[in-house]
Amino acid sequence: MAVAISLISCGDTATSSSDSAAVIGKQEINISNRRITPEALWAFGRLNDMQVSPDGTKILYGVTYFCVPENKSNRDLFVINSDGTDNRQITATPIGEHAAKWVKGGEKIAFLSAESGEMQLWEMNVDGSNRVQISTREGGISDFLYSPDNSQVLFIADVKYGERTVDVYPDLDKASGIIVDDLMYKHWDEWVTAIPHPFLADSNGSELSNERDLLEDEPFECPMKPFGGIEQVTFSPDGKTIAYVCRRKVGLEYALSTNSDIYLYDIATGTTVKNLTDGMMGYDINPSFSPDGTLLAFQSMERDGCESDKNRLFVLNLVTGERTDLSAGWDQSTESFIWSKDGKQIYLISCQHAVTQIYRADVAAKTFSKITDGQHDYESVALTDKGLAGVRHSMSMPNEIYTIDEQSGLQTPLTFENKHILDQLEMGRVEERWIPTTDGKQMLVWVVYPPEFDPKKKYPTLLYCQGGPQSPVSQFWSYRWNLQIMAANDYIIVAPNRRGLYGFGQEWLEQISKDYGGQNMRDYLSAIDAVAKEPYVDSDHLGCVGASYGGFSVYWLAGHHNKRFKAFIAHDGMFNLEQQFLETEEMWFVNWDIGGAYWDKNNIAAQRTYASSPHRFVDKWDAPILVIHGEKDYRILASQGMAAFNAAKLRGVPAEMLIFPDENHWVLKPQNGILWQRTFFRWLDRWLKVNE
Repeated sequence: MAVAISLISCGDTATSSSDSAAVIGKQEINISNRRITPEALWAFGRLNDMQVSPDGTKILYGVTYFCVPENKSNRDLFVINSDGTDNRQITATPIGEHAAKWVKGGEKIAFLSAESGEMQLWEMNVDGSNRVQISTREGGISDFLYSPDNSQVLFIADVKYGERTVDVYPDLDKASGIIVDDLMYKHWDEWVTAIPHPFLADSNGSELSNERDLLEDEPFECPMKPFGGIEQVTFSPDGKTIAYVCRRKVGLEYALSTNSDIYLYDIATGTTVKNLTDGMMGYDINPSFSPDGTLLAFQSMERDGCESDKNRLFVLNLVTGERTDLSAGWDQSTESFIWSKDGKQIYLISCQHAVTQIYRADVAAKTFSKITDGQHDYESVALTDKGLAGVRHSMSMPNEIYTIDEQSGLQTPLTFENKHILDQLEMGRVEERWIPTTDGKQMLVWVVYPPEFDPKKKYPTLLYCQGGPQSPVSQFWSYRWNLQIMAANDYIIVAPNRRGLYGFGQEWLEQISKDYGGQNMRDYLSAIDAVAKEPYVDSDHLGCVGASYGGFSVYWLAGHHNKRFKAFIAHDGMFNLEQQFLETEEMWFVNWDIGGAYWDKNNIAAQRTYASSPHRFVDKWDAPILVIHGEKDYRILASQGMAAFNAAKLRGVPAEMLIFPDENHWVLKPQNGILWQRTFFRWLDRWLKVNE
């Protein structure tokens, strides 16, 4: 593993309004050999949540810093002018500030802080001074929006869900058991005993009052877990109505369906007055009113049960009720979007050919044009007084804010949060290659080379298997599955955009469903076989790594690789698909992608999938395998990883397992993250660098 002499300072001592404590701030690190290390990864400031002031002249954003010795993080806020001048850090507290937004015409910044013990709403001046707590709600809140006239606050808070054990047996108030009588009793990484609801409260500028629940006494989520946020609720420009997203289902029905809708709530009467997407059967999410309030843009998937359908861009005429799919003739999916100031255009993010760019949609003409280009991904776009701004990253650089000239597409960095670290690093070259597949198509494959790559040498090479299964292998930056740190450890990385990924049209995306052991696996082998022919690839020392569906891919390839690979690593992977069908929480996923229940012997597609389950091919496992799993992963239970590890050991295959009792489908704690990286490379180096 690449070694660097790294000295990290977790921060300085600062005084908050309530306490004096060490503040985790910008991390200083010295890297001696220009190679990225796990410690360097956790020293990066993680920039996100760009918010533009109402007049467009200033940008507010947050940066999260991590302290590895203390095993915790902190988040600070910054404000920069839209022209890149006067970048100022406006908070430096040990508590952290979250979900910050411009309010009151840009005169104030509202944010969430747990300074008082629970996450509550606060306000401060634009320079960070005069912090005032606004809410004192028991249980706290998780996000918020101010009404256009600032007289009301819409916030998200948890409400009790279902009957708890103590409700049935009040004398057993210390019992930890959970009585379950329906599905979706667990989700992502929690037992479902509470769900989020939107609340509306009056505000006098210093406190909230007259709180009411928009879904009072209703057992439905809004926003939808586990990933939905404040983007799923919004005020109309006149402040008279609220559009919100909800899937009005519970239990078994909730577990089987993705059919969410967008509802209109009348503030004056306190009632939900209309289902704006009635009859649309898939995910309908992220409503956004046009500036004049006559139109509502939203994203919609067509089919119930398909969580990775094309994400269409719709516009609803609120006067006539007409719904228009702007993207009907456009074979791409929409990610985040915003309206232009005149309401004639929509700026959006979309992935095509493994890069995520900014596009412009003409609402009247229903046409799309690409604004940006290059080897990177944009994750958000906003309007400033200078034009467009966006948060951008790549495989070689974490998030920074860029300005974009809409006419020329010129992109200029506005922030340089991690320049002090990036200047010490040499990143590997990232190459785009198109490789023929077994069915005569062309597949985009990213190849990442080690720093100081010497084509006269031979390098061990890793096949990277993507999760999702429908997540594109775009120009992503990861703090765990980081391809540059793999390259820094002198591995060549082969990352195919195999069948089943966004960015290559609907046919390419959908092929994977109900064909888990089919064409996409042949795509993987086509990619590694093509690159392995290069003289600088040590074809006798190939490895295969991946997480989630990528972990499934590793398990599957371990039984079908025909001696190609000398080592495997599977993280949170599906091992036994029959087991997975009954263990996971979102049943719509396994019904759609796997095909249905394993006991349905007449379901040809499902039976074909189960016949290809990795656990059926353990007898062919012949290469060392490292299994990693989190015990709080309720999407793919840790029993899948344990079963794979046990199978390997019983077969006499060299195996190791890294289990995290306190992590979910991801690894979020700093020291666990570094342990993950060290274990990852120790395993690979052991089996793929045997000649060193």
